[in-house]
Amino acid sequence: MAAVVDLNADLGEEVTDDEALLGLVTSANVACGYHAGSPAIMRAVCAVAAARGVSVGAQVSYADRANFGRVELEVAPDLLREQVADQVGVLSSIASSEGTEVRYVKPHGALYHRTRDDASQAAAVLAGSGELPVLGMPGALLELAADAGRPVILEGFPDRAYDGDRLRPRGRPGAVLTEDVAIVAQALTLAGSVRSLCLHGDTPGAVAHARAVRAALQGAGWTLVGL
Repeated sequence: MAAVVDLNADLGEEVTDDEALLGLVTSANVACGYHAGSPAIMRAVCAVAAARGVSVGAQVSYADRANFGRVELEVAPDLLREQVADQVGVLSSIASSEGTEVRYVKPHGALYHRTRDDASQAAAVLAGSGELPVLGMPGALLELAADAGRPVILEGFPDRAYDGDRLRPRGRPGAVLTEDVAIVAQALTLAGSVRSLCLHGDTPGAVAHARAVRAALQGAGWTLVGL
């Protein structure tokens, strides 16, 4: 059986070269307007993704463009459910009009980390995202999704430092890896334990990192397949 892995990146955030990354990744986590992006940008990303066979996922977030969705907010579960449903619905409509579909959901930033521990917030994300497969790290969100019979997809982060099974908070030294050698080494280490590897589109040098990681994975015998 071939060794299969996905390479995903955060796109549509207005901070990177989306088109270049879409030539390297196999899945695109598309910002749905709440932390970054716009309908026009979503449409542009979906159009290129469809043309290149890149899978599209909804990257849902707290409504917090000022902080790029990276500040934890107290949002009532019913409101969070509605906000997630809005984001998934907008992207789904746009993706469909561009000849593709939303294939999974993934929280962004503070919501990503909050839903690993907070079952109420995790349940709201699930309730707002229909039956979509869920991409993330182990925790409440994936556990609840699995209990509900929804597909769960484990991911790891080549460009982030880990403290145990957690990503090192961005405010601490060394939290973001910036050198190709370190990022490639971590990608190769993670590839055997997760289905998908995520590179942050807003990291300086993201395109070069993606190119290096893709080449290293293929050189090591991995087949890159989208979600």
